[in-house]
Amino acid sequence: MADRNFTIMMEFIFLGFTENPRLQIVLFIVFLLIYLLILVGNIGMVTLIWTDSRLHTPMYFFLSNLSILDICYSTVIAPRTLITFVAESKAISFTGCALQFFFFCIAVSCECCLLGVMAYDRFIAICNPLLYTAVMSKPFCTLLVAVSYLTGCVNAIVQTSLIFNLSFCRSNIINHFFCDVPPILKLSCSDTHVTDIIHFIFSTTIVSTTLLTILISYVYILAAILRINSAEGRHKAFSTCASHLTAVTVFYGTAIFMYLRPSSKYSMEWDKIISVFYTLAIPMLNPLIYSLRNKEVKEAFKRMLERRVISKRQ
Repeated sequence: MADRNFTIMMEFIFLGFTENPRLQIVLFIVFLLIYLLILVGNIGMVTLIWTDSRLHTPMYFFLSNLSILDICYSTVIAPRTLITFVAESKAISFTGCALQFFFFCIAVSCECCLLGVMAYDRFIAICNPLLYTAVMSKPFCTLLVAVSYLTGCVNAIVQTSLIFNLSFCRSNIINHFFCDVPPILKLSCSDTHVTDIIHFIFSTTIVSTTLLTILISYVYILAAILRINSAEGRHKAFSTCASHLTAVTVFYGTAIFMYLRPSSKYSMEWDKIISVFYTLAIPMLNPLIYSLRNKEVKEAFKRMLERRVISKRQ
C-alpha cells in the first residue's frame, strides 16, 4: 500500500531533447510552427469536406475523421512539449502522464483502424463500383468509424491500466518528451514481463489486422487496375489510391519500428526522433498528401476560395 501511495503521488520529469537554452528556443519555434501547420491543415481539411457537398462521400467522411484524429493526438503531445521548452519545471503529474498516454493511445489505435477502413473503401470503389453506394451506405460508414473508436478505447483502457498500475520507485525522470510505453516501463521496479507481452499482443493485433486488411485490399485493387484496358483509366484508378498508400507507408513504417520490437532493442535517443515524426510530422503531412495528390480536394478548395471572393465583393 505504501508503494502504491508513493506511485500515485509522484511526478514524472521529462528529460526532453536538450538542456541547452538556445537550442530549446530553436526547438520551441520549430515545434510551434509544426503544430500550427497541423491545426491549419487538418482543420482546413475538415472544414472543406463538411462545407462542400461534392465531398460528402464515404472516402471523404473517413478522411475528415482521420484529420480529426491527427488534430487530437498532436494536441495531446505538442502543447505539453512546448511548455517543457520554455518552463523551468518539466514535471508532469502521475495522473497527467496517464491521461496523456491514454488519449494518445486512443488516437493512434483509431488511426490504424481508420486507415484499414479507408483501404476497404477503395477496394469496394474500384473492384465493385456498381455495389459501392449500396455497400458503403451512411449507416455502415458510421458503424466502421464507431468500431474504430471503440477499438482505440478498449486498447487504451487495457494498456493504461496495466502500465500505470505498476510500481515506480527507481526514478521519476522520463528520457523522452511525452509519456510513451518504452520510457515509462524503464522506470518501473515491478516485473514488466506480463505488461510487455500484453502490450506487444494488443499492438501487434491492431497493426497486423489493419495492415493485412490494407494489403489484401490493395492486392485486389492492383489486379482490378491491371485489367483496365486504357492507360488513362489505370492512371485514374491508381490516383485515387496513391494518397492513401503514401499515408499508410509513412504511418505503419514508423509504428512498426516503434512498437513491434522487443523492449531490449529500444534506444531512447533514436526513438525521440522517430517519435517526433509520427506524433507531429505525420499529422502535418497528411493534409498535404491528401490535398496535393487529390484533384477533387483541389477543386473543392478553389470553389471555397471563389465563394469567399464573391461574398466579399457583395
